[in-house]
Amino acid sequence: MVSLKSFFNPVSLTMAMLAGAMLPLQAQAKDVRDITGEVVSVPDHPQRIILGEGRLIYALEPLEGRHLFDHIVGWQGEFREADTQNYEQMLKTFPEAAHVAVIGRTTADTISPEKVLDLHPDLAIFSTTGHGPGQSGDVTARLRAAHIPVLFVDFRQDPVKTTVPSMLILGQALGREAEAKAYTDFYEERLKAIRSVVETIPEAQKPTVFINMLAGARQSCCHTAGRGNMGAFIEAAGGRNIAASLLPGYIGDVSAEMVIAQDPDVLILDGTRGPGPSGPGLKMGSQVTPEMAEASLNSLLQAPELAGLKAVRNGRAYGIWHTFYDSPFNILAIEVMAKWFYPERFKDLDPEADRSLVQSRFTAMPNSGTYWIKAHVQ
Repeated sequence: MVSLKSFFNPVSLTMAMLAGAMLPLQAQAKDVRDITGEVVSVPDHPQRIILGEGRLIYALEPLEGRHLFDHIVGWQGEFREADTQNYEQMLKTFPEAAHVAVIGRTTADTISPEKVLDLHPDLAIFSTTGHGPGQSGDVTARLRAAHIPVLFVDFRQDPVKTTVPSMLILGQALGREAEAKAYTDFYEERLKAIRSVVETIPEAQKPTVFINMLAGARQSCCHTAGRGNMGAFIEAAGGRNIAASLLPGYIGDVSAEMVIAQDPDVLILDGTRGPGPSGPGLKMGSQVTPEMAEASLNSLLQAPELAGLKAVRNGRAYGIWHTFYDSPFNILAIEVMAKWFYPERFKDLDPEADRSLVQSRFTAMPNSGTYWIKAHVQ
């Protein structure tokens, strides 16, 4: 028979009260409204995070600093394939990245829901569009069925509109509100300064622009951005993106004949090839010197569909890092485009200085590599 006295033992009572007080802390969660408008219950300071795309790691850099990989247990493998040299540079700074489980290759259908669940995540961070699991995909459905919160952000489809809210969402979810605000304050300050100039320019005086994405790396010309993605950077910087009226979506393909007929004032090529013999394409990013980048750009501009364009003849052809298309650091792409489009109006704008500032203040990565380049007039 159990003595009633044991139930009123002061030590037992104190321990029971402490245990009861701790339970709400262990179960504590916060409601976060993601970029789709969904309210997601996120655990306080999640400990096991899955990234639906590997390149979402860029969005966590300004928030986590030296603790970037403390809680990442899985990510998709497209980062190491699509941006090899930047992945290799990240490994040098964060060797622990090599031990993060790879949940898939470069498409959503390569991701195993079972493998994701075996990692016991307490938060999944996915992009609304791109290479990873979609909003209605099997992986997302399985995670939700297992009561694992799935948080959606966007740096790809409508980045000028959604980069700031996406960073603030991540800051709230990870308990890094101050860090998120520091970055978004910087972002909004730079964007506001560019817009204040661009808004004074009549539409007819703005240059027409075409961007050939992953130039030379695809079988045919031309993969490009319409209303959104890199096209949104062009418009924010004061250019008229000729593909905006040619594509039904934010990314797609147009024919070389169409580009020749439009004959844009400015031509931009993008890419992520490394310095080694990694196939055709624009060399850009970590480990790439300006000389390598310029040589690869000049070589690509010799293609028959590009060589005769007035942008090439007039020295208004440029190269840029492709991964800006899916990164919160896209403000640098907007800055450099504004400088290219209106060198006289943006004399005081210094994208290189801001790149150094970003890499010293908002990342733990070294300030190395080439992320944009101007073609040499032959």
